[in-house]
Amino acid sequence: MIPLHEDDTHRALREQARRFAQKFIAPHAHGWEEAKEFPRELYRELADAGLMGVGYPEAVVGGGGDVSHVLAIAEEMILHGKSVGTVVGLGSHGIAIPPIIRAGTPEQIDRFVRPVIRGEKIAALGITEPGGGSDVASLRTKAVRDGDVYVVDGQKTFITSGVRADFVTCAVRTGGPGHGGISLLVIERGTPGFTVGKKLEKMGWWASDTAELHFEACRVPVANLIGDEGAGFLAIMMNFATERLALAGNCVAIAELAYRESISWARDRRAFGKSLSGFQVVRHKLADMASKIAAARALTNEAVIRYNRGEQIPSLASMAKNVATDMCMAVCDEAVQIHGGYGYMREYVVERLFRDARLYPIGGGTREIMNEIIAKMEGY
Repeated sequence: MIPLHEDDTHRALREQARRFAQKFIAPHAHGWEEAKEFPRELYRELADAGLMGVGYPEAVVGGGGDVSHVLAIAEEMILHGKSVGTVVGLGSHGIAIPPIIRAGTPEQIDRFVRPVIRGEKIAALGITEPGGGSDVASLRTKAVRDGDVYVVDGQKTFITSGVRADFVTCAVRTGGPGHGGISLLVIERGTPGFTVGKKLEKMGWWASDTAELHFEACRVPVANLIGDEGAGFLAIMMNFATERLALAGNCVAIAELAYRESISWARDRRAFGKSLSGFQVVRHKLADMASKIAAARALTNEAVIRYNRGEQIPSLASMAKNVATDMCMAVCDEAVQIHGGYGYMREYVVERLFRDARLYPIGGGTREIMNEIIAKMEGY
């Protein structure tokens, strides 16, 4: 079901993304998930297909468009590539480079943004810390200025693409306590004192690499500061709106894929002399799945439309994320149930989707944090 607000540009990008996913991802999806990584060359192939830069200005060699175009591409790649981990890994630049585009210097854009959009470099965002979770304002990674460098000490964890990233857009504390002391630094691979602690083993998203990062007396050029000192928290908050919309969109796509897999299974699988779809209980499960998906899609689309109008939508984005993540988990659970014992087997897509779905009420701000945002914005 294509959103009513989409036009010919969305439809063209959907077709392009569908072809890319069918050719480059789907044939390898299971193998990459089991191997827990996909080839680095895939970034270049995505860029060559004209999809890496969608959502970014043409001035930075982007492809233009807005968040609705990005969500349309991601949906097609999930639906037809059938590897959420691969799509998430390919999209890690979506949270890493926007702060650089918004506040970076022309030289920083040349060094960091353009190579990513061309598929030459991998970018990651480093916010979460082992002791901090969703409490961004309390982060402890310190950056102390020493002449023309910052000396960085601290840790980051749960960093998507952190194992292979060529650079990390990293939140650091350059000032005092609270949000006012946070800045953003680009820390490049190979900088002395910057090490990848380990590749983290996850419940889902297997094809994407997730890292723990360590900084010990890591000397980062002041030239890698994004914007002004102390402006990092605002940049992170600006990032969160689009990230949460993207996560909600992912959930709609994952649930849609689980639903489609369930329809196919129910039509083909026979029990007691007829197909599963011949049983009212199964048909009603599918009907409930379709209804939940449609409702979450509608709310996500409303949030996207309002965001593109320039409205401030922290509450609505949080609502969309919570509704979509709850829906996704419920739909994927039903998909496994419809598949029966086969739904528990790793060779079946719904087993993987069930595991992948569990991250979404946590990532990008937990479900509980979303409710706090909603409560604050609604005034109660």
